Amino acid sequence: MATLRYLHNFLVTIFFLIISIDAAALVQKRAGRTSPPAGCLTVRGSGTLSGEYNTFKAALTALGSSTEVACIFLYSGTYNEQITINYAGNLTAVAVTASGDQQGYYGCSFTGYQDTLYAKSGKQYYSNCYIEGAVDYIFGSAAAWFGECTIASNGGGAITANSRELATDSGWYVIDSSTITQANGYSLTGKVYLGRPWRALARVIFQNSVLTAVVNSAGWTTLAADATPIFEEYANTGAGSSTSARVYETVATGAVNKNTLWGNNWASWIDTSY
Repeated sequence: MATLRYLHNFLVTIFFLIISIDAAALVQKRAGRTSPPAGCLTVRGSGTLSGEYNTFKAALTALGSSTEVACIFLYSGTYNEQITINYAGNLTAVAVTASGDQQGYYGCSFTGYQDTLYAKSGKQYYSNCYIEGAVDYIFGSAAAWFGECTIASNGGGAITANSRELATDSGWYVIDSSTITQANGYSLTGKVYLGRPWRALARVIFQNSVLTAVVNSAGWTTLAADATPIFEEYANTGAGSSTSARVYETVATGAVNKNTLWGNNWASWIDTSY
């Protein structure tokens, strides 16, 4: 499963390039550095010298907790490492901005806290994906289908923040056959909302899905002033699926299908076998 992470406030410069200027010809040339600038931590995969590091991870560890701008210089070579950078606090960090048309994401993981997945515009398909966050972590105005996904909250807040503005806009979030739950290690019973309107005519439906006890009985909450969103639920199950106390909800008359969302040519650009 591909893992997409946004590294927030990561102030480490891996490579330095020097621009040399030929004053006579007024032509700029880019020359790759072959030695580290003064003050840089140096990584050399083989033939490591005194004061250098043989892995990128070791150099990162050596940075410590300083907030000063730092430099790590890597000599050319092959570095087979898996690097995880943790940051403190619950921050806004967009993992992916998706704005092209006819995009498909299969078996992907999108993890963040606020504004994790910016499903901005165009036709988008998410199949068997894991999406984690707390506040407005699926947002934008794409015509997006989320099928067989796990949508997991790691804090209280709204899952979706749809930004459809006009009645003629095709923006619509369809969450189908998915599981709405909490991330591992969290206890969020009743603290999660299905969505709130980022723009006045937000449009979202949760259908054929499992809504666990994390979902607040009100279901939906507010954001944009004077919004008249279309928030729907249809044929869901689970401890959080009761609609008897819902607010801001439009009664759904049936499930949305892909033809309704995208038109009848959708099979030409998504992998229906996944």
